Amino acid sequence: MAVFNVELKKVVDDSYEIELGYELYDRLVEDIKGGLVGNIRKFAVVTDDIVEPLYAAPIRERLENAGYFVKVFTIKNGEKSKIRATKEYIEDAMLDSGFRRDCCIIAVGGGVVTDLAGFTAGTFGRGVPFINYATTLLAAADASVGGKTAVDTPLATNLIGLFNQPEKVYIDINAWRTLPRRQLCSGMAETIKHACMADREFFDFLSENLEKIYAFDKDACEHAAQCNCRIKYSVVMKDERESGLREILNLGHTVGRAIETVSGYRLLHGEAVSIGLAAQAHLSRRLGYMTDDEVSKVEELLKRAGLPVLIPDYIDREELVKKLYTDKKVRDGKLRFVLQKGIGDVVCFGENSYAAPIDEQTAREIINEI
Repeated sequence: MAVFNVELKKVVDDSYEIELGYELYDRLVEDIKGGLVGNIRKFAVVTDDIVEPLYAAPIRERLENAGYFVKVFTIKNGEKSKIRATKEYIEDAMLDSGFRRDCCIIAVGGGVVTDLAGFTAGTFGRGVPFINYATTLLAAADASVGGKTAVDTPLATNLIGLFNQPEKVYIDINAWRTLPRRQLCSGMAETIKHACMADREFFDFLSENLEKIYAFDKDACEHAAQCNCRIKYSVVMKDERESGLREILNLGHTVGRAIETVSGYRLLHGEAVSIGLAAQAHLSRRLGYMTDDEVSKVEELLKRAGLPVLIPDYIDREELVKKLYTDKKVRDGKLRFVLQKGIGDVVCFGENSYAAPIDEQTAREIINEI
């Protein structure tokens, strides 16, 4: 009998830049010409049917004028497209168009597009580089930064995927102007989540400047975008693969993701997360980590942002309780919740432990409470 020791130790630098600005198409092309993805000449632009004429088309045109081979692959807008069948469609279409390992994927759109494109890039040809060009507040706050990519299944959200970091992220603040009001409000939920879990000053800023952000005030929007990136990457840098600290980014998501699925995606992601934030705030108060005043402040900001804090009547509460068990944080069949500590902090339950086991009956009582 022979035993072989295969040593594959390696140091990987997954560092990348996040650039915030306005109409960053030309900047993207200049970066590519300057070697952002090496000598690659073929680009697959993944987008959705709403974003395609607004942002993907100008990017394609500029890349083609610069001498690159570009194909645009368009999916239907919405969370229902974030499934394995859509990923398969993109892969087959890329193969049919002659794309192989010598290509780069550019995701142009919101969270559904960046999640799908990043996951596809991680498996296509066993891995090709990708770039995120975020066009929504939700993507700017969350999905485009951090390297978590995934698809949804009928049973659970985001449980099929991988960690895959982009070459660069472009956050086009100007694109927020084209968003429907409901989409803009949805994106604000992840922004409020960041403030609730990590920055009381940012929470106060949002309370004082919410209307300015919705009016696209340049300074207010830039400050919100910068705070989102700072908070998100400060967590990701310490725990890229969610071994502990990164779980705090799931604040509000245990109930939120379950509601999103049970609603049949009638609720947008941010709307569902908003209800989840309210639920965890009620739970935190019950366990002594938040006061009545702090819970009221969180719910008031969410409502001012145009977001729901109550579970819609059409949601079956018992079905929702069962769906909680599909959450990524479940361990040994036990529900686990990330909980706020006041406003601007989260509860640490021990060394590198940021989610607490919560029994089903307590979870049920909180759900019935809201």
